Amino acid sequence: MAITLAEEIILLSLDDESGVLEQRQAAGWAVAGGILLDLVLAGRASVEGKHLKQTDGTPTGEPLLDDRMALLDAWLGGREKRRVTDWLTKDRGNAARAAMDSLCARGVVIEQHYKVLGLFPMRRYLKADSAPETELRRRLQAVVLEGTAPDERTAGLIALLHATKLHRLAFPDAPRKQVTDRMAAIATGQWAAESVRTAIRAVQAAITVVAVAGATAGS
Repeated sequence: MAITLAEEIILLSLDDESGVLEQRQAAGWAVAGGILLDLVLAGRASVEGKHLKQTDGTPTGEPLLDDRMALLDAWLGGREKRRVTDWLTKDRGNAARAAMDSLCARGVVIEQHYKVLGLFPMRRYLKADSAPETELRRRLQAVVLEGTAPDERTAGLIALLHATKLHRLAFPDAPRKQVTDRMAAIATGQWAAESVRTAIRAVQAAITVVAVAGATAGS
């Protein structure tokens, strides 16, 4: 099966040399949002205003998404819907690890264990199959830098990257303003269905809420 939005975000965020995620906090938000968007696109969940609900419990056949559906169902606890910001806040800490484990299961990434100074156990993730990332970056370049009209899924990915300010990870060498302006246009455009745009706005709202809370606590 094609890799998920969450896994695509991991591939963009994974540093080839260190084997760790760059901009880990922002990537965590994007990955959690990517899983949610895939569930929306698959017709398994919907975002209505500020609320998230599960609309269909039928398995998708994709282990990462099906595991998240089970967690979502347990989190809802029999309630029809709950605030989407609460779900994303809860899930972002674990979503990146789940997506990384999924990439390992596919053989795209290999987990490597080592020790720092011979004492402290660490792990890093090395890319074993470059094809998925190569195809992903080609697709993003065609849409963002060459002006190709995006499909709904690619538009959702670009909007998530824009919302979490991960422009540099997707386009490290391209002019920043050109990339930012084009991604902003896609994020606010009519490329995707309303259900997808609503889910993207919910991710942006969750990030804003946490950012404000962090600033308040810091002061």
